[in-house]
Amino acid sequence: MEIRLWIEPQFGASYEQQLAFVRAAESLGFPAVMRSDHLVNTASTSGLPGPSDAWVTLGALARETESIRLGTMMTASNFRPPSLLALSVAQVDQMSGGRIELGLGAGWFDREHEAFGFPFPPPPERFDRLEEQLEIITSFWATEDGFSYEGKHYTLLDCPGLPKPAQTPGPPIIIGGYGTRRTPELAARFAAEFNVGLVDPDVVAKQYARVREACEAIGRDPAELTFSSGTTVCCGETAPSIAAKMERGGVTAEELAEIGIGGTPSEVIDRILEFKDRGAERFYLRLLDIDDLDQVQLIAAEVVPAVTE
Repeated sequence: MEIRLWIEPQFGASYEQQLAFVRAAESLGFPAVMRSDHLVNTASTSGLPGPSDAWVTLGALARETESIRLGTMMTASNFRPPSLLALSVAQVDQMSGGRIELGLGAGWFDREHEAFGFPFPPPPERFDRLEEQLEIITSFWATEDGFSYEGKHYTLLDCPGLPKPAQTPGPPIIIGGYGTRRTPELAARFAAEFNVGLVDPDVVAKQYARVREACEAIGRDPAELTFSSGTTVCCGETAPSIAAKMERGGVTAEELAEIGIGGTPSEVIDRILEFKDRGAERFYLRLLDIDDLDQVQLIAAEVVPAVTE
């Protein structure tokens, strides 16, 4: 199993804080740091100094790091036209030397759509739009001489499909979620990785099975996908240190028990192994406090070796 880190800057994080976190993770050997793509705070914290655009931030991080992979968990498909998103991701992939991954979903937080004036149609239409976006993005990256596209929601005429990403045929696409039909079907068609996080390991296993069935239905080998999960983590060596980390992260022990893992390295390891036993090949740990680099070091030293061996 591979362990990656995941941050949510909408809770409050400057670019400098994000850079320090990613550099620390890179120096400790973590293979990737993913960040959310939200435009308003989704929790009860202040959210200051305000949101940061995911792809602008990732472009800057790409130029200030050397080996760590970077990407989104998840970009909402309603935020950007698909052709512009394909261009942005391709350019950031070039800037990173081929270290970018695109997590893309239908979007779920209505408040941020209202705040920024983005459409937020009912779920069936959001999934229709997501499907067209995935078709356009993959065509944009793969075409040699440009292309046109006519769908119900998007139309492109003689799009040049440039620039091209550094990775061929393009950055890995991550699709995730709990939908029982459309989500597995889209993952089978477009995804390099399927992710289900913040839920019970048995629920994760059932969703993995649906994706495998969807792959087999279209003649794709399910082994071509990486199956991943993830959860919030608050890891400390002692009970007082764990309590202090939860306080800084703005959660109670009861709240953390519902959305993640709070405990010593051995307790975190035991919980991660439950997901590994259900088929998770990659696991994302979301830290509550982006400035807690000591926790990053603790996870690297004691958690990662125990679950990756």
